[in-house]
Amino acid sequence: MEAAQIGVVRDSMLANPLLIRPALGKARSRGLSFPGPDFVYGMATSVRDGGVPEAISHWHSHSLPGGQSSARAKMGEKDFVALNREGVKSGLVTAKEHYQYRATHDIRRLVPAKAGSRLAAPPRIPDMTFGVPTRPSTPIADLLEHQYSKRWLEEQQAKDRARLERRHNRGAGLCVSPQARLGRVQETRTTILRKSCPIAEPPSLWKLPRFQEVGPALDTFRSPEARNKAFSAHYSDSVARRGHLGQGTYNLS
Repeated sequence: MEAAQIGVVRDSMLANPLLIRPALGKARSRGLSFPGPDFVYGMATSVRDGGVPEAISHWHSHSLPGGQSSARAKMGEKDFVALNREGVKSGLVTAKEHYQYRATHDIRRLVPAKAGSRLAAPPRIPDMTFGVPTRPSTPIADLLEHQYSKRWLEEQQAKDRARLERRHNRGAGLCVSPQARLGRVQETRTTILRKSCPIAEPPSLWKLPRFQEVGPALDTFRSPEARNKAFSAHYSDSVARRGHLGQGTYNLS
C-alpha cells in the first residue's frame, strides 16, 4: 500500500529522481520521458529500391559517403602503435609532441588481400603438420628386458676394472702420468705468492714543476714509516687478489 500524497502534485516531481518515491517490486525510475506508442525507434533509410525491374535494367552501385574514392576505402586504419614507436625513435617524449607527430605522419595497417588475388597468402600445403613435434616412442622392448639396468652395471664394472688396473700399476712401480697419479692441486695464497714475479714499479705521473713539492692535503697515517709499511704489505698481497689494483677477493683456483 502506498502512502497518501500530501500537498500539491507537480510535474517536476516525476522528472526529478530525488523526489520520485521508489515503487514496491519495481525498478527505480530516473525521471526520463519516453515517446508515445506510435514512435518507431531506429534510423530511416533513404535508399529507394525499384524492385526487380530496376535490378534487371541497370546495375546499382553503392556510393561511399562523403564522396570518398575506392582507393581510399581500400586503405587500412591508422597504425598508432607504429606511429608511437617511430615517434619515440625520433626523440619525442611528451604527449603534445606525439600528437603533432601523428597529425603530420601517416602509417596505415596492411589490408588483408582477398582470396585468389596476387597479393593473397600462398595456399597451405595439405601434408604439412603444424605444432611441436612429438617425442620418440618409448622402447618398450628395452624396458621389458631391463636393458637400461644392464648397461648401467656394465659401465660400473668397466670403471671398477680401470680403477683396479691403475692401482695395480701403481703398486708394481710402473710409470704413471702425474695426471693419473695425483688429482688437481688446489692453489692457495702462499703458492700464488711464491710463484708470482714482482712487478716493476711504474714511473710516477708527470706534474708541473710548481706542484712537485706540494704535499698531500690529508695524511691519515701516524708516521711515514707506517705509511711505507702499509703500502709494502698491500703491494705484496695484491698479487693474490683480483682486480686491476689488486684490491678484490683472493684469486684462488
